[in-house]
Amino acid sequence: MTRVTLKEVSKKFGKVVAVDKASIEVDHGEFFTLLGPSGCGKTTTLRIIAGFEIPDEGRVIFDEEDVTFKKPYERGCAMVFQNYALWPHMTVYDNVAYGLKIRKVPKEEIKKRVKEVLDLVGLTGLENRYPLQLSGGQQQRVALARALVIEPKVLLLDEPLSNLDAKLRLRMREEIRKIQRDLNITTIYVTHDQEEAMSISDRVAIMRRGRIVQVGRPSEIYMNPRNLFVATFIGRSTALRGSIEYIQGRRVKMRVNEKLTITGKLAEDYELSVGDKAIAIMHPEDFTLKVEGESNIIEGVVELTMFLGPFTQLRINVGDQNMIAYIDPEYEVKTGTRIRLAIKEEDVIIFPLIGWEEFEVETIT
Repeated sequence: MTRVTLKEVSKKFGKVVAVDKASIEVDHGEFFTLLGPSGCGKTTTLRIIAGFEIPDEGRVIFDEEDVTFKKPYERGCAMVFQNYALWPHMTVYDNVAYGLKIRKVPKEEIKKRVKEVLDLVGLTGLENRYPLQLSGGQQQRVALARALVIEPKVLLLDEPLSNLDAKLRLRMREEIRKIQRDLNITTIYVTHDQEEAMSISDRVAIMRRGRIVQVGRPSEIYMNPRNLFVATFIGRSTALRGSIEYIQGRRVKMRVNEKLTITGKLAEDYELSVGDKAIAIMHPEDFTLKVEGESNIIEGVVELTMFLGPFTQLRINVGDQNMIAYIDPEYEVKTGTRIRLAIKEEDVIIFPLIGWEEFEVETIT
């Protein structure tokens, strides 16, 4: 197992800053994910770790060794690419064995290790097939097996599931996580899929415009986002804007309009004053039809309903703003009806209203 550390790493391509003073520490055997929208710098960061890009500033450390300027094959990494990069003219066996052959591993050892890794990824019996004779999921397994067979110190995966359909993605991410746990290998994973990152990672680093804006356990990031970007990027969120009416410690009351006020907790590391513009962030699943304890009551007109299996999604107009809420599908709600929902004060996070339009565009696209 290997600990991977980035210290103040930066990388530019011309005038574009792809990675901006990124610092992370990935622990031994950890499943660590770089998550962010397209163009945020996560793949460039992964390529710097792999040695395919040399940073303009900063250092890459494996355990206590500085590998910043070492070639990729000197680092002990293995990478699974988005397009798998399989040799089309080679069989499954030869694709998986290729890395061992160029390392001049004895033939008997190659056979043993290829067999073991094909068993591990569930490809036993397909050794003589070619990539074009395999399904997308099987090709992904070949790419994973090829990376694992060289017994790398660090496994790097660059959006390896993006070419698969939704059901297969779900199954494959579970298999990748199981294999990673069984081997206890340090793994760094890149994705723009929030659900994927949250479901398989020990910790997640959220990236925006080349910077790492928050690192933490999935539950920590979801429940306590550090800034407005993270709050609106992770999962589905509903947001209402207003002005601060009352403050008591970290408890804040915000007026949305003449008929609606919302009470919540002030986001960590922020300060607000009475009269400041603010925004309340809420998760749609936290709304209920029952009032319990200290709860906000929100009334509005249902503009749209969508049945999504375990819940029904409602778009509700509250004056000049809209919000999203999930309710139990057993309750039939029709468009145009007035509805009354409750959400606990502890489930509302209130941020200063700074750059909301910018964040809104980024998190939707």
